[in-house]
Amino acid sequence: MTASAAQPVLDVRRLKAVFRLGNAEVHAVNDVSFRVMRGELLGVVGESGSGKSVTMLSLLGLLPSPPAEVRGGEVLLDGQDLLKLSPRELADIRGARIGFVFQDPMTSLNPVLTIGDQIAEPLIRHKGMRRDAAANRAVELLELVGIPDARARLKAFPHQFSGGMRQRVMIAIALACDPDLLIADEPTTALDVTVQAQIIELIGELRQKLGMAIIWISHDLGVIAEIADRVMVMYGGQVVEEAPVAELFANPRHPYTRALLRTVPSLDGERPAQLYTIEGQPPILMAAPDACSFRHRCAEAHNLCACASPACCAVRSPGAETAGTAHFVACHMIAGSQQPLEVAHG
Repeated sequence: MTASAAQPVLDVRRLKAVFRLGNAEVHAVNDVSFRVMRGELLGVVGESGSGKSVTMLSLLGLLPSPPAEVRGGEVLLDGQDLLKLSPRELADIRGARIGFVFQDPMTSLNPVLTIGDQIAEPLIRHKGMRRDAAANRAVELLELVGIPDARARLKAFPHQFSGGMRQRVMIAIALACDPDLLIADEPTTALDVTVQAQIIELIGELRQKLGMAIIWISHDLGVIAEIADRVMVMYGGQVVEEAPVAELFANPRHPYTRALLRTVPSLDGERPAQLYTIEGQPPILMAAPDACSFRHRCAEAHNLCACASPACCAVRSPGAETAGTAHFVACHMIAGSQQPLEVAHG
């Protein structure tokens, strides 16, 4: 069954999350909506601080509370709203139906527990396995992610593994209970290019073998172009563009997306004397955005872009009715058309 023919495994609608800082608040996630279909890989891109990781952590109640607070929205996993679950019920979902690969495996793995104990933990917790059965399954998982001499390595500690091997262990833990959805948050960060290629190849193979949906967060547009089915671009805690991967790279429509693509060095033609950079700074999110957050850095900004009145079609993230459509763009000025639009579809 193709991703397009499948039903969404995850449907996020108008998600909002804030961080309290004394009497102030940081609005980190603002009306974010998206869907992930079964068997699909959704790539999520954007600058640091754009809300990618915070969005995914908020889905599973992994943000520290306080200071973080999810203010609204729905997170539907096969129709079940995760935001309405108790902490215990949500703990039953984490690791069982949704696996999470965190950015830094050295800080995510427990340094005083063996690799075998850490892989066995979700198997015992969610599958009810006996310890010996969980150990045997841990061996299978380590072999699945390409770690040699797997049974002997069960007794090793995280510091005895290289960065690439630790990341493979994190993937093994995330896959232990055969989840419906895998969230990979910068899974190849700080790895050398050879290990990075191995991890990407491994995820691709496991996706084909297990048929799971994947959300892959990355700064690397080249990786996203290679592995994703669909791409979601975030800026200022909002979704500014979403499209199938080929469509987005061939026809980027939001000024921020086009600027991001220009920052990627090209090996074709004459090399520029200076790499392109996006001028200005990301927005300070001490207030919920009521107009386009990118307008101060955008060469195409119009007076409409600063207008917060509903009559001016203030830019918002897609609602539930538009999430997952072919090509969403949150911009007034689409490709220089000079036509103020709230939502545009290709």
